[in-house]
Amino acid sequence: MHKITLILGDGIGPEVAEAARRCVDATGVQIDWDVQDSGAKVSEKDGDPLPARVLDSIRKNKVALKAPVTTPLGEGFRSVNVRLRQELDLFACVRPCRTLHGLKNAVEGVDIVIFRENTEDLYAGIEYTAGSDDTKKLIEFIGDTKGKKIRSDSAVSIKPISKYASERIVESAFYFAESNNRKKVTGVTKSNIMKESDGLFMYVAKEVAKRHKIPYDHVLVDALCMKLVQNPLQFDVLVLPNLYGDIVSDLCAGLTGGLGIAPGANIGDEYAVFEAVHGSAPDIAGKGLANPTAMVLSAAMMLNHIGEINAGKKLESAVEEVISEGKKLTCDLNPTSPVKTNEMTAEIIRKIR
Repeated sequence: MHKITLILGDGIGPEVAEAARRCVDATGVQIDWDVQDSGAKVSEKDGDPLPARVLDSIRKNKVALKAPVTTPLGEGFRSVNVRLRQELDLFACVRPCRTLHGLKNAVEGVDIVIFRENTEDLYAGIEYTAGSDDTKKLIEFIGDTKGKKIRSDSAVSIKPISKYASERIVESAFYFAESNNRKKVTGVTKSNIMKESDGLFMYVAKEVAKRHKIPYDHVLVDALCMKLVQNPLQFDVLVLPNLYGDIVSDLCAGLTGGLGIAPGANIGDEYAVFEAVHGSAPDIAGKGLANPTAMVLSAAMMLNHIGEINAGKKLESAVEEVISEGKKLTCDLNPTSPVKTNEMTAEIIRKIR
């Protein structure tokens, strides 16, 4: 019996969380689900979108399956996702981007795994508000020490990249590549412009690569985006700082059929949280339109993580079979004759064997 935290999220979160739970239970793996709420409604009630009880549950159970949580744009509470990663030191965001047979809006043959550093870079959340006294002092300090003039009405964000965090994410990428018979690891930065922060990441990745036999190369993030669009099949495992990893993983999701089928994991030394890459889509919440695929595939990754390898493979194969048949699919995958979320979920369960 595995004890696992299930975070319902908001928007379409509860719908896809229930779909994933039903699919996992259908594999026969015994799960004692510790169900927790988080998000905007919880914030209204408890004053915090990520109450301490949720973190306590994950710390106790070590593993969580998390549905999407709404993040306000430009105001309101900070991202629950970012807080989870930083509070639990979930330093590796792992996002497989693989084309499933039968998807009409995908590039055939794509099989890329992204390792995104998850705890620092611009996502560290070190920001200075425009016009504040602290910001004025910082702008003055930068002018005095670097000779760089920053406009007085600027907001400022700090981008920390450390040797320690860079080394462990790159090591994780190489460990994965070696364990899964991958062909190449590619480091990604903008080190020609950010010579200190991105330059450090590039240097550390190069040094780590010397300790491994798998081929390694480096590419600038803008060139990577162009090359991904031109020929994504030339890439295998990508390892990137936080912001670039976020952007590139969405690009790769677009190549493989969209965010609706994109799974993800946030993994640290002690804890792991598995979640769909897509957002909470509050505009379609409660309408039965949500595609459960990304959440179900994230659950398959979770099963692999807890040692239930056969169950994880069965669940992934069931999803692939449903998509390949092209009949029982939600409106984003089959706009001409779509089915509801629960119908697609039932079809996935029927294929588990």
